[in-house]
Amino acid sequence: MAGHTNVACITPSDLGSPELRFRGRIGTLVRLSRHDGMSTIAERTPSPNTYDPAASQDDSRPWYRQLTRVQRRVLLAAMLGWMFDSMDFLIYVLAIGRLKGYFGFGDATAGLLGTLTLLSAAAGGLSFGVIADKIGRVRALNITILIFSICSLGAATAQSVVQLAIWRTLLGIGMGGEWASGAVLVAETVPARLRNKATSAMQSTWALGAILAAVLAGLVLDVLPFGDNGWRVLFAIGALPALLTLWLRRSIEEPEMWKQTRATTAKANPYAVLFGPELRKRTLLACLLASLLQFAYWGLFFWLPNLLATPVEKGGAGMSVVKSTGWLIPIQAGAFIGYLSFGPLADRLGRRRVFAGFLILAAILVPIYGRMVHSPTTLLLLSPVLGCVGHAYWSMLAPFFSELFPTNARASGQGLGYNSGRLMGALAPYVIGVLATLPSVGIASALGVTSAFYVAAAALIFAFPDRSRAPLD
Repeated sequence: MAGHTNVACITPSDLGSPELRFRGRIGTLVRLSRHDGMSTIAERTPSPNTYDPAASQDDSRPWYRQLTRVQRRVLLAAMLGWMFDSMDFLIYVLAIGRLKGYFGFGDATAGLLGTLTLLSAAAGGLSFGVIADKIGRVRALNITILIFSICSLGAATAQSVVQLAIWRTLLGIGMGGEWASGAVLVAETVPARLRNKATSAMQSTWALGAILAAVLAGLVLDVLPFGDNGWRVLFAIGALPALLTLWLRRSIEEPEMWKQTRATTAKANPYAVLFGPELRKRTLLACLLASLLQFAYWGLFFWLPNLLATPVEKGGAGMSVVKSTGWLIPIQAGAFIGYLSFGPLADRLGRRRVFAGFLILAAILVPIYGRMVHSPTTLLLLSPVLGCVGHAYWSMLAPFFSELFPTNARASGQGLGYNSGRLMGALAPYVIGVLATLPSVGIASALGVTSAFYVAAAALIFAFPDRSRAPLD
């Protein structure tokens, strides 16, 4: 889509008008000649997903100031949704130790509960990708936020491991669907030249949600006088994001790109498009890439709080919840920097090379970090670095997947790619938990398995074409 052109006749006195100067900043003014000798000014306004190198070079404003008010609002909505998604998932990870004592289960069951949540997240992402293509990105985003908020409140009422598992499984459906809806919403709304930076900003709020979860867990579980039921209060707090939907319904509209294809999208089968002859290989490679990333990520970061809280005699760092969250916050601060830095680095150095570089660094650092659990100073120094290299690469997936698939199947393609990966990632907490129970292995050594998956993903990325900042189909 090349954009559209507004044409108006002007006189010499118009050239200095404030209106004309304003219009010159938001579009491209072109002088056209007319047969009667008068001048005509044409303002060419690029469509949001048209890459315009001249516009990118001429505009010296920070990238976020180049967004319109509507685009900034959409980005903020996706950022808040992703932040609360992170918070609601990670409060369970941080409460594992208390839940194990309250209900009397071990590491294998704790890992299984995490696996169930990730499996349902995969189902939610697959389902809401299609739903977002059918009913709209904003509507789907609203529904997913309501699901994971209400189910977090339901988990606070659990009276048994089975009830807890049911609520956490249902919560996963909303958690998985949120990314499939929000990531597409941002990709289709912001200009193509700003897509890498905007999606990096969106992804960065996962770290903010994790920091928020860590602060809440430290306060509720170890500082405030809630006793053995502190985890219930923590889960109840996870229902607050439901209030966000009240603002979303009033303030956010569907992307024009989706509106233009709505008639055909409502009737089409998106999976027939994704697995058709033109896209089949691309779809399968996207699923494989996400599978490698999800296993590595969840195998490491699901168990990292447990590694810090595990007694020293069992191979851990022997920290309390408050002390372990003190180490997790530097990790998430590093993650925040990693998420935000990916977009600018990708625009400057090339997206695939930056992606592979972060993965190789993560593969090297994971086993080193696991062996340093008995050295608090070293852990404190390494935590932000691990957070940065262990999270930054996620900023690539939203723009990368959005460029792989056409509008009529984009949310379905992103949901399928990302969440088929979650099926593999769902196995990671259980697999690492089982390995950790083997004689002479322990949790620190088990975490080293994730390095192989990081290396494989770094190699696979070069099997894809580089469509960074290209117009969406």
